Amino acid sequence: MKVLQIILLTLTTLSGCAKNQNTLPPAKTDTMTNAPDTLNYLALGDSYTIGEAVPEQQSFPYQLYNALNDQGLRVKTPTIIATTGWTTDNLIDAIIESGITNQKFDFVTLLVGVNDQYQHLSQDNYQIKFAEVLNTAINFAHGDTSRVFVLSIPDYGVTPFANGQDSVIGPEIDQFNAINKAISIQAGVHYIDITPISREAASDPTLIAPDGLHPSAKMYHLWVSLLTPLVGVRLKK
Repeated sequence: MKVLQIILLTLTTLSGCAKNQNTLPPAKTDTMTNAPDTLNYLALGDSYTIGEAVPEQQSFPYQLYNALNDQGLRVKTPTIIATTGWTTDNLIDAIIESGITNQKFDFVTLLVGVNDQYQHLSQDNYQIKFAEVLNTAINFAHGDTSRVFVLSIPDYGVTPFANGQDSVIGPEIDQFNAINKAISIQAGVHYIDITPISREAASDPTLIAPDGLHPSAKMYHLWVSLLTPLVGVRLKK
């Protein structure tokens, strides 16, 4: 019922309308002090979540995990459901098949949609399926919307992989992000716009991994610099 409510509200709102040499040093995790419990973290997504083309420890979920532990929080290594190439439909199917549907987590990150755009899937389908997967993320977080953190889709149009198609890819990414942002705001979860950071790669090649497509560890670090304060404050409450 909640999924249906989110979809209906969003339809009303929207009607009318990939290892880099600049890797970061591993964070120290020996400063965990006063958190009474171990916190569980679930990361849902695609190649941007698993950190395609960088070491696992330099993916954004692991960098976030290390940053939070450095703040004194006792966060377990992230549970990740993500694979390169996954669309939102693929992610939904993978969650169902994961065997964790009855588990709960202290916080959840969600970043998905770039492959919907890349595979030319319809925005109407994305609108419906993003609402569904977001509702699932909220359920994983004990129904607490304040513990769910949605990241916008990066703009890969500025990467070498795009081969100069930025004028086409960028606007389409914006359209998909308009959808996930509206749904996220309607649901009351946190929304972190990392798309402007991704576009800095147009003038800073160190933000792109050697595969010429995915973010480098340096870019993921910039994402985490936005995420850490929001997640940290919430988990300390």
